Amino acid sequence: MAKKILIETSARHVHVSAEALEILFGKGHKLTNKKDLSQPGQFACEEKVTIIGPKGSLKASILGPERPATQVELSLTDARTIGVVAPIRESGDIAGSGKCVIEGPCGSVEVECGVIAAKRHIHMTPAEAEELGVADKDIVSVKLDTARPLIFGDVVVRVSDKFALAMHIDTDESNAACAFGEVYGEIIK
Repeated sequence: MAKKILIETSARHVHVSAEALEILFGKGHKLTNKKDLSQPGQFACEEKVTIIGPKGSLKASILGPERPATQVELSLTDARTIGVVAPIRESGDIAGSGKCVIEGPCGSVEVECGVIAAKRHIHMTPAEAEELGVADKDIVSVKLDTARPLIFGDVVVRVSDKFALAMHIDTDESNAACAFGEVYGEIIK
């Protein structure tokens, strides 16, 4: 029997640098953990910001902890709604990506590059990768068995002993697959 992988929907969110955090929320501000996420050390924050593009704006949560660079992750629908370019990329690959303004209660930050639509991916440990017969950066397909079954291709495998097994898709993808509640998938390569 194939190993089942938890499917999680990654809604629009912002990762902030220490510098951006102070501009948005004031000098010395620290992120407030609202809820731990499935990946160890990652958490949703109480802090919310507004992402502003040429055609509109959207509210978004910040995810902690702080990052070396500020990054905005949107679905393609979100990006189109506010008129920003969001190339499909792995998290952290922001060179030449879209731009926007992030507004907080104390100030705003112009993001010259940092807006992406996150490439769908699976987090797993080295032991899980070995069990599943995959390696870091492999590209696989994953079948979801939902009310609207779907096979996602072009899913990147991310392996680290700091990860917990889960696949992340964005809101558009989740809606397309009716991936609501507790949903699992399996790698079909």
